[in-house]
Amino acid sequence: MPVIRTIAMPADTNPAGDIFGGWLMAQMDLAAGNVAVRRARGRCATIAVDGMSFLKPVFVGDEVSLYARIVSSGRTSMRIAVEAWRRRREEEDAQRVTEATFTFVAIGEDRRPVPLP
Repeated sequence: MPVIRTIAMPADTNPAGDIFGGWLMAQMDLAAGNVAVRRARGRCATIAVDGMSFLKPVFVGDEVSLYARIVSSGRTSMRIAVEAWRRRREEEDAQRVTEATFTFVAIGEDRRPVPLP
């Protein structure tokens, strides 16, 4: 089940009419953040993103689904794998667009690392 599902809109495009890679990366960060906050039961911050390769473009009107799962965790941090898939709204088949691993750290009210529960 996707963590986030959204529609790519005209405001998210570059001058050529394709969706900005930065918009897609932000959506992936939101998805990973949802998983991180649930695991930490509190506030988290992104501290790293492992390389991304864009396999296919995303177009205006595409439904974008983001899947995220924890792949490892330490004392205060966790690594979360995220995949982005696109689907033309009038079609059934989805295509993987990109993937990346995001590293989050659990933080307290003072914004310093805290142990994961």
